[in-house]
Amino acid sequence: MISSIDKTTSLHLNNEVQFLCFTLDGELDSQLYAMNVFKIREIIYYEGEFTQTAGENDGIMLGFLTVRGESIPLVDMKRWLYYSPQDPRRDLRPYSIEGEKSLVVICNFSNYTVGLKILGVKRIIQKSWSEVVVGSEYGFDGRSKVTATTKYDDGSVIQILDVEKMVADAFPMLEGFSSLELQSIEAINSDKIILLAEDSQFAARSLQKIIEKLELKYFTFPNGKALLDYLFSEDVIAHIGVIITDLEMPMVSGFEVLKRTKENPQTRHIPVIVNSSMSSDSNKQMAQALHADGFITKSNAVEIEELLKKFLAHS
Repeated sequence: MISSIDKTTSLHLNNEVQFLCFTLDGELDSQLYAMNVFKIREIIYYEGEFTQTAGENDGIMLGFLTVRGESIPLVDMKRWLYYSPQDPRRDLRPYSIEGEKSLVVICNFSNYTVGLKILGVKRIIQKSWSEVVVGSEYGFDGRSKVTATTKYDDGSVIQILDVEKMVADAFPMLEGFSSLELQSIEAINSDKIILLAEDSQFAARSLQKIIEKLELKYFTFPNGKALLDYLFSEDVIAHIGVIITDLEMPMVSGFEVLKRTKENPQTRHIPVIVNSSMSSDSNKQMAQALHADGFITKSNAVEIEELLKKFLAHS
């Protein structure tokens, strides 16, 4: 299974994606969840001791595990489904994943490494992004923790989890660092519109805060299809200054947004910035091959300011 995770980004050329499908409870017909395999470094059974965090251990974080000398924070994914920012001190221990061994998915994204405790792995599925529907399901706290849904072999619904939001909920101190970054950026004088494509509601809000601080006009779309539909509607192209797109999105991926924008003579002049939590060399090389004008790690305010100043200087 691990070797099958080590795929090249050639999937993106066909607007395809692979998801790891997993369960969080032991019921026979338990809900299937999924996450993109490109975020996954490895999957392990962890039998060592956890280094518990100071104070109560009744929240999302279970503590730290040590893998080949590296200390990695561990999050209980089932606890997170019951977490609410409105009640951050709620005791989540009754919702813990119960298993004989600790099955941990170790992920790299947004410059962080984190371990996600799950109960069981079903398998890896391959889908066209056109088979992935923008999420309308909600977490148990009434706030969306699901970016999209797709179907398993038997027709049952798979909920694709918003791991960016999970990281923000588990590590609220990162918000403080983001606020400090925002203070250092300044307004850009331009009448052009910025188009944003991002399926994670949390990541979209972070991006919107940056663009608002820069005092620029923008429209946000939950996937690449919605952005392209707007871009190619009547009398729009002339008003667009820059496109900022995520890579992994339902219906149409960011790679497809990039490809279609740069292939069309009417839009190839519009700068396209890839804003992704998956900053691997292969993703960067693929983006460059498709003529991306910039690649930033989600959502770095200073990098975004520098690129937008560069691209909007004469608009």
